[in-house]
Amino acid sequence: MTPPDTAAPIPPSNKTALFVVFFVVFIDLLGFGIVLPLLPRLAVDYMAGFSEWEVGLTIGLLFSSFSLMQFVFSPVWGRWSDRVGRRPVIIISLIGSVVCYALFGFACTLPTTSATLALVLLFVSRTGAGIAGASVSTATAVIADSTAPEKRSHGMALIGVAFGIGFTFGPLIALAGLIWLPTEADPLNPEKTRVLREWLWMPGALASALSAVALLIAVRKLPETLKPGNAAHAGRGGFSLGRAAEVLRMPAVGPLVLIYFLAIFAFANFEATLALYTEKVMQFDDKANFLVFAGVGLVLMIAQGGFYRRYAKKVKEERLATVGLVFMFIGLGGLAAIAFAGYAAGFSADTVGGLVGLFYFSTAVAVFGFAFVNPSVTALVSRNADPSRQGEILGVNQSFAALGRILGPLCGSIVFYQHPSRALPFLVAGGVLVLVMFLLVGYAKNKSDPVA
Repeated sequence: MTPPDTAAPIPPSNKTALFVVFFVVFIDLLGFGIVLPLLPRLAVDYMAGFSEWEVGLTIGLLFSSFSLMQFVFSPVWGRWSDRVGRRPVIIISLIGSVVCYALFGFACTLPTTSATLALVLLFVSRTGAGIAGASVSTATAVIADSTAPEKRSHGMALIGVAFGIGFTFGPLIALAGLIWLPTEADPLNPEKTRVLREWLWMPGALASALSAVALLIAVRKLPETLKPGNAAHAGRGGFSLGRAAEVLRMPAVGPLVLIYFLAIFAFANFEATLALYTEKVMQFDDKANFLVFAGVGLVLMIAQGGFYRRYAKKVKEERLATVGLVFMFIGLGGLAAIAFAGYAAGFSADTVGGLVGLFYFSTAVAVFGFAFVNPSVTALVSRNADPSRQGEILGVNQSFAALGRILGPLCGSIVFYQHPSRALPFLVAGGVLVLVMFLLVGYAKNKSDPVA
């Protein structure tokens, strides 16, 4: 084996692949960041007259429909990429993103009198976007193809950096639209304003256009990274519970997939309810809400680009993941405490205003922690995977991450309305993180135990 300090340099073709995948994921997440903060608001608009429980369930389903398709298609895309190559799978997925974001833009323009059609189209667009977005497993396989095992976590952090940059500037672009586009008074809160509905097609159209740019870049610049010899061993067929179960039974991989699933589930409770939290607890308007989402992306970018990639060179992934879990627990606990404090004071403007600094700090700490957990576990899965099944195994890992993003938003969106403090999603997430910490400690102990 080549020692880490003297590892061969990355070939030029692999450097190109890493750059293109980084850029493609960045642009795709830019579009995702543009539309994500709109989803809860659109559901509330189109479900006027329904109970809070029904609205919460619909918001959860909107988030979960995207993730359900990722659950089904991540291993499918991964297995296909093991057979036909990474490049065609990424190109096909980007074509899907172009179409689905355009459909989302059209659905946003429909009046509330066409609420049923609008909701159906929103679900169709999110479902299609989930199928297209499942190719992130293929993007991670490109990185696995292009990096040495000892540099795998360093490479996987590129995906997180791309997520962070895209998620930072996506909401900021949407916010610019909110500032420049015509607005009207919010009928539910006259002190707030919202963009006129006939202009709401622009975020979806812009996201579609950005995906088209990523498509052109992939077509022109993305090289194939799959080694010809590996394709002969790739599995056939579509989604298979049996093959997924086979991956879960792998002693070095199965526990990591479970850890990843639970960590994603915990974070998804926060992710899906953040826009509701900023409105109900912090009393932010649309513009402030977009700034919060941009801040989340900025923290992701700084944490993975400025901190994680530096420490990944000298600290084991298990330890980095443990540090991330502790940060997530502290941050989500802080958000729960803020919600209870606001509730105790009747969500008065003075009380909530005094908690804004703590809100931003707690959110940043939670996101910073997640930025350490995500690439660490993915890198561990990749390093323990059979090279001829990288796409499939990483696909199964992403599939269970998607399952966490299905159940997390459903759980968070429903329990959010079960107590007027709005703190329950963060308490649920904190409890799950305690379990994840125990599982990770057990995994690290068994790995270092020669008998085990």
